[in-house]
Amino acid sequence: LRLTLNGELQEDAPNDPLGDLFGSTYPTLSLREIQTAIQGAKENPNIDGIYIEAQTLLGATPAMIRDIRESLADFKKSGKYIIAYGDNYTQGAYYICSIADSIILNPQGQVNWCGMASQPIFYKDLLEKIGIKMQVFKVGSYKSAVEPFTATRMSDANREQVTSYLNDIWQTMLTDVSRSRSIKKDLLNEYADSMLTFRPAEELVRNGMVDSLCYIDGISRMLRAKTGKDKGALPLVSVKELAAATEATPKKGDKIAVYYAYGDIVDRKTEWSENVIDAETVCRDLRTLREDESVKAVVLRVNSGGGSAYASEQIWHEVKLLREAKPVVVSMGGMAASGGYYISCPADAIVADKMTLTGSIGVFGMILDTREALKNKLGITIDGVQSNASSSFLATEPLTPIQRSMIMRGVDRVYTTFTNNVAEGRNLPIEKVLDIAGGRVWLGQDALEIGLIDTYGGLKTAIALAVDKAELGDNYRVVEVKEEPTGFAAIIASLNVSVREAFARSELGLMMKEYNAVREALSQQGVLMYSPYKVELR
Repeated sequence: LRLTLNGELQEDAPNDPLGDLFGSTYPTLSLREIQTAIQGAKENPNIDGIYIEAQTLLGATPAMIRDIRESLADFKKSGKYIIAYGDNYTQGAYYICSIADSIILNPQGQVNWCGMASQPIFYKDLLEKIGIKMQVFKVGSYKSAVEPFTATRMSDANREQVTSYLNDIWQTMLTDVSRSRSIKKDLLNEYADSMLTFRPAEELVRNGMVDSLCYIDGISRMLRAKTGKDKGALPLVSVKELAAATEATPKKGDKIAVYYAYGDIVDRKTEWSENVIDAETVCRDLRTLREDESVKAVVLRVNSGGGSAYASEQIWHEVKLLREAKPVVVSMGGMAASGGYYISCPADAIVADKMTLTGSIGVFGMILDTREALKNKLGITIDGVQSNASSSFLATEPLTPIQRSMIMRGVDRVYTTFTNNVAEGRNLPIEKVLDIAGGRVWLGQDALEIGLIDTYGGLKTAIALAVDKAELGDNYRVVEVKEEPTGFAAIIASLNVSVREAFARSELGLMMKEYNAVREALSQQGVLMYSPYKVELR
């Protein structure tokens, strides 16, 4: 199996027929396909081992990367080998490859090993310069999603929670790499402090970070020796090919449905929406799963920082109804926070990785006031008449004290509903929930201790738990439920995404990520259950 770590890692990459046909300069990797292929490689007698080709891995959360690493650790129980090669290892790619039997580096290559950092972007001064005022209402001292609009630096509470979970993530990585590479954690920390990225490749061999150096042709000879293939093309199978072959294997028994919910939570999807949890669609799908008697249990795979409070509430209600009909187990991905946690809390059980970001039980509201910008920057003024005191609410007039009070009361009401539903779903005293809420983000390993989740693990663990709760024994089959266009619709959708990405990237280049962050931040208006944290390993 050839596992190429190049591109943006997503929970499940969209159907991209144009990319498959012509190739893509910015490919997307599917976590679901990677894990399926690794499992297939373990069970398939025709697969001798796994060759990992480490290139540029982007957008990968610590929990998603750890999911891949844990799948590879399970694969090694088969006695088959894993060989990793890279010209330049990103930190995330190196963490995955550290489980390999042999890590090989190009003689002129690099290993990025530098630790964790968080650097939020603040827009307060920018908004003031262009005359935009952000009217903010929030509950929870740790609910820092509004800070970029109201401050120029991190609050003490936010600095505390970010420091806590970043250090915990780093300690988990240090522990895992230390065990796999037989390097003491203190030494790994010293390497991170000493800018290991710029050290000669020979030094990386001496300190044990890699095993040997060679060019790509040397890897070809090594794999030929391993497979006994002296001539002709190397017998390599791709992740997509092996995942498809593994999924195509006929299965019998009662159904365990895996339903994917990843992205921001929105009231309804628009033609420009990508990777969102559309409440209308999700509620309809969960209703269908509830009424389908052939489905004996449901695993809800959640990877979301939340979004619309109204949409989160609608999905929460459907998950609760689903649980009354059959077992529901939530499998958390890289993040299931704020609204992502809200839709998870009614489940029978919640499974998360030690490095999953979760919690963030808090609510906020944001309303843009653009009157000054329109007048002073564009020369646009607004006038009008109204029949009642609040007829022009959110139109031309600034918020009155009474309107501010009413909005804050609404935000408080949503927060009370949120905490009460968590208390009911998790069977916790409301006092305990209020103590761990306040918008604080928790790492999976801490979430277990305070009762926000039930156990550690990935999707495989969640499926096993659902099987157990449904009392199916060995007589079951897993079916995945995900909506994506097919045929001509898939080609049009693929073209739509590709064209927009190409235009944006041609102008923004490496600033594409920052552009998306600003665009996403300014789109967050209304009453929200949203957590802005996106920890990535590069």
